Amino acid sequence: MDFTLSEELTSVQQLAQQIFTDFTAVDQLKATEQQEQRFDANLWQALAEAGLLGLDIEESHGGIDLGFYALSSLCEEVGRTAAPVPAVPVLVSAAGTLRRFATDKQKEQLLSGIVSGAHLVTAALEEYGNDNPAAPSARAQLVEGGCSISGTKICVSHAASAKRILLSAQTGEELIVVLVDPHAAGITLRPQTVTSGEVLHELVLDGVQVPDEDIVARGGKALEAMQWAQQATRTALCAMTVGISDKMMRMTGSYTTEREQFGRPVATFQAVSHRAADCYIDVECLRLVTQQAASLIDQGRPAEEAVLIAKIWCGDTAHRVSQASQHCHGGAGVDRDYPLFRYCLQARQIELSLGNSAQLTGELGARIAEEFLASA
Repeated sequence: MDFTLSEELTSVQQLAQQIFTDFTAVDQLKATEQQEQRFDANLWQALAEAGLLGLDIEESHGGIDLGFYALSSLCEEVGRTAAPVPAVPVLVSAAGTLRRFATDKQKEQLLSGIVSGAHLVTAALEEYGNDNPAAPSARAQLVEGGCSISGTKICVSHAASAKRILLSAQTGEELIVVLVDPHAAGITLRPQTVTSGEVLHELVLDGVQVPDEDIVARGGKALEAMQWAQQATRTALCAMTVGISDKMMRMTGSYTTEREQFGRPVATFQAVSHRAADCYIDVECLRLVTQQAASLIDQGRPAEEAVLIAKIWCGDTAHRVSQASQHCHGGAGVDRDYPLFRYCLQARQIELSLGNSAQLTGELGARIAEEFLASA
């Protein structure tokens, strides 16, 4: 497939690069990291004013409707600059799912506010020991005028400040997808500091009442919605990792070119140059499989296998490039006054989010075996 960006998408990517560069100087990142909630509201608003929050939202709701592939390019730039904004949970997991599966009224109420930056809508896709939102442990009971939800979700981004949280629950044999108010009765939010240093939240629901107007989908439509959300979120995380890994690789190349030992640049040592070459191969392979997955999702074609392959590469690339970058930097790699640590921690966080490489390799193997036996 030809993944060459169109002129329009190239312009979008360049605009995103300029905005992120303007807002992610080291001093600005340090200041944001001192906040309890790592969120640069000024950067988010700048993205809104440039129209970039609406890349995958219809024009009727204020977006520019360039599709998921364009949005994945934005996620790559988020990773490349370690930008403290919730692009994946808000624009992909929540807004992307709502754009495709919500009712017209729900889209009218929420999507325009996301595009303008007026409010956040996030998603809760993970539970303890379960990263498949299409098969949740949370339970729902249908009641007059809506439903009642009980269960626990984890690693919810911006849960305390979100207008609504998108999540799924099981009601008997049927899946249901709803929007919950994080301040509703029966909800408890507990802070969770994760590997990247971000503060996410454990979301405990105890008989939370959800009105009919906040039910997004039920049955087969709900299953399709959560499958899309999982695949799109995994792919967006892969795109972020492309940016993160590419940045770590380039930082390492620059550092080893300038650092001298025994009278010559460290980069000229064979062991160092071989590790740098391996990093380049990993990054480019991850880029290709991520573009493949993003392209299939963008076209509405089956993408499950492509997404699994991309997320496996994502975990392996994040791990290998991070490790090589740390080793080639020596002690400077763990110095908090040097920016590499941010990328290494974020890479590790993504590596473990929505399925690690070992787990997904097992799933992919089982899928291939099942297809083989079915055709035998």
